[in-house]
Amino acid sequence: MLVDFNQLPEESRVWIYQANRSFSEDELKEIESKLETFITSWTAHGKDLQSGFKIVYKRFIVIALNQNLNAATGCSIDASVHFIQELEKAYNVDLMDKMNVSFKQGEFVAYKSLVDFKKMAKNNSVSKNTIVFNNLVTNIAEFNENWEVPAKDSWHSRFLK
Repeated sequence: MLVDFNQLPEESRVWIYQANRSFSEDELKEIESKLETFITSWTAHGKDLQSGFKIVYKRFIVIALNQNLNAATGCSIDASVHFIQELEKAYNVDLMDKMNVSFKQGEFVAYKSLVDFKKMAKNNSVSKNTIVFNNLVTNIAEFNENWEVPAKDSWHSRFLK
């Protein structure tokens, strides 16, 4: 059951998939259409899942699920992962690799491997105040408050002096 992302309760679970590149405007339209189709039919043991999505900075796909209504199951989570894998193939993009870091450089969103991010931290190319994207947040409240934060306030801080 597709609902507006902003209408979901703050405790709704979120999954964040970061792309290794920005999507084009045409790709965004297609991906939004595919997300609408997937979420409209997304179920857990035959029960509709009240969920929504948003695409942020032309790069992050955020799917949210109101688990107060119906919780995700192993099969429904597998279905969402399979859907994301289909997007990866269709658009030749990496969405599942958690060993990469996205951060802001001005208004630009940079994407680096964790190894390269560590090197940048060592060389002071990124600082404790660099805005990073904490894709480990688990619900909408955390997404709104702690997703886009200075590196010092995220797990990224362990790599900074």
